[in-house]
Amino acid sequence: MKRKPAVTSRDVALRAGVSQSAVSRCFSPEASISEKTRLKVLNAARELGYRPNSIARSLITRSSRTIALVLSSLDNMFYPLAVEKASQRFQAEGYHLLLFVVPESDDFPGIMDSILQSQVDGILMLSALLTSSLARECVDAGVPVVLLNRSVEFEGISQVYSDNYHGGYWAGSYLAMSGHRDIAFVAGVETSSTSRRRHEGFVDGLAAHGLVPYAVVHGNYDFDKARHETLALFARGQGPDAIFAASDHMAVAVLETLRHELRRRVPEEVAVIGFDDTPVSAWPSYALTTVRQPIDEMIEAATSLLIEQIRHGAEAADSQVLPVTPVLRHTTRRME
Repeated sequence: MKRKPAVTSRDVALRAGVSQSAVSRCFSPEASISEKTRLKVLNAARELGYRPNSIARSLITRSSRTIALVLSSLDNMFYPLAVEKASQRFQAEGYHLLLFVVPESDDFPGIMDSILQSQVDGILMLSALLTSSLARECVDAGVPVVLLNRSVEFEGISQVYSDNYHGGYWAGSYLAMSGHRDIAFVAGVETSSTSRRRHEGFVDGLAAHGLVPYAVVHGNYDFDKARHETLALFARGQGPDAIFAASDHMAVAVLETLRHELRRRVPEEVAVIGFDDTPVSAWPSYALTTVRQPIDEMIEAATSLLIEQIRHGAEAADSQVLPVTPVLRHTTRRME
């Protein structure tokens, strides 16, 4: 079948009786145009079947209206939720989205080259590893970057994350005050700033009650790895009487392993605390005690920062730390 010739903005302008620049302004989200003219253009475009060419417009405006969302995994239940909320926010502002899933073991510098070559207007990185050298590359390229749920020792990058230290501190302190003495930590990826801060807070929370961790193992935010490490903890003998996991995703793996493979009662024999408060943690089958990250506020802060920097630039990067909230459910005992 022969393809019909494309309808152009000039065709729409002739049908609507307006200038071609008026048609262009009508389909530019930030352009000023009267309501009367806008309706004329939209009616003409509908009649002719016109669709604006975003690629051509980007060549004129030097803006692709595209944002890269970069993350290292979709397994962790926190991140699909974050991607959904960020996508809704950006789409409401008229931006297209490119999703890059880059496992931390992969060639991240090479992927970053591909992202920068895509001519995106900005980058939102959701817990992906960004080294200082890559951060410098982004800044030198003039591409705004905001890190969500990670931090990096570099002044030119805006960052939004929750108070991981005090979340970890609460978990260690609460378990100690609940009468537990052999308390293990299932950490995330060793290089992750979020996991490190949760670990530091956990250690200090135990120390405030004269305790040290029973063990620290790395589940790498992975379900199977967390399961394996849980089995290993109990292969050493009696095992811990409480476990704090650095994410709900790993905490669910710990719960499943305790209940169905090790036949341990939760929380009577082993208490469990997670981190994130993803929707699954409230399911009756889990009823997980956890530390809630304010995901709506984090997404709003991160997306607003990025949009502001895209539109107006920024004299200095901004870092925002948002408070966390303990959520008590049924995987921990009440304090004695």
